[in-house]
Amino acid sequence: MVQIPKEPAPPAPLQRSVPTSADVARLAGVSRATVSYVLNNTSAVRISEPTRRRVHEAAKELGYVPHAAARSLRAGHSRMVLMPTPNVPIGPLYSQFINDLQWALSRLDYTVVQYGGVGLRGDEAARAWAELRPVAVIVPGEGLGPQGVAILKRSGARAVVTLSPEPVEGAHVLLLDHGVVGESAGRHLVERGHRRIGVVVPEEPGLGAFSRPRLAGVRRAVRGTEATVTELPLAYDEEAAGRLATQWRSLGLDSVFAYNDEYAMLMMRALRDAGVDVPDDTAVVGADDLMLGRLLRPRLSTVHIELPSGRDLAELVDRAVRDPAMVPTTHDVLGARIVHRESS
Repeated sequence: MVQIPKEPAPPAPLQRSVPTSADVARLAGVSRATVSYVLNNTSAVRISEPTRRRVHEAAKELGYVPHAAARSLRAGHSRMVLMPTPNVPIGPLYSQFINDLQWALSRLDYTVVQYGGVGLRGDEAARAWAELRPVAVIVPGEGLGPQGVAILKRSGARAVVTLSPEPVEGAHVLLLDHGVVGESAGRHLVERGHRRIGVVVPEEPGLGAFSRPRLAGVRRAVRGTEATVTELPLAYDEEAAGRLATQWRSLGLDSVFAYNDEYAMLMMRALRDAGVDVPDDTAVVGADDLMLGRLLRPRLSTVHIELPSGRDLAELVDRAVRDPAMVPTTHDVLGARIVHRESS
């Protein structure tokens, strides 16, 4: 039997060593300390612009990026701010707020990480977040309690901030009382002479934390008047809106607060398809003040919602990180005002 010699295996590719700050320092002709000052944007030490430029060019040429874990060890804590992803649908208004907050935190040299733990709530969620050892956690919505706050702080979180309708012991709280949204809409409709007000309550899971307070706000607004409030459960689809619109005349409603602008647009289309004129037969009010509402005909009346400034929240996080002994604070931050247009 003839043995066919095997071809030699190709040589393994040479492993390039990971560039270090020492390599950057040698190429730029500066000390490692200077490299650290420049790449970490340290403001306490003055570095000339030509030196900063040489360091950045050397780092780019070598493909060097600072090691976040090493920087955390030197600082005694990470620079990671964890933001759990909301378990409810979020609209353009909230998305813009999140973008502004992330930008403001990055300007303060924090790294924002969004955590998508679907199904995690309460203490279980807090333990999962704590495993990543964030320096701060910003929790949108309900679910986190005092025990969860304690878990996060024991794991090294210096700041825990919640955006919720109720205070949470041990956390900085930005109170978001959505009742003021419904109250603003209800007051407007009553002042415009409407007395039989429908209020859309979305059937989408998770939205109850917003829709129930808005419904309660409308009820507060009509208290002491002759106006009545009818709750209207509604799924966010055209068929469900169409079914509701076909029953509209039998419901005897002369106006509707449709939870937000998206539901308001859904209802306006369904009502007009059913032969119900807006606003002559039924006034419609939304919330969020989206651009699309201004493009409708008739233009959509809405509640303009004022969320906290992303920059202000970022600065609160930064103050708490710098001073872990800072006493937790509570801020009532949600503002609302009616924007009257042709639909009401």
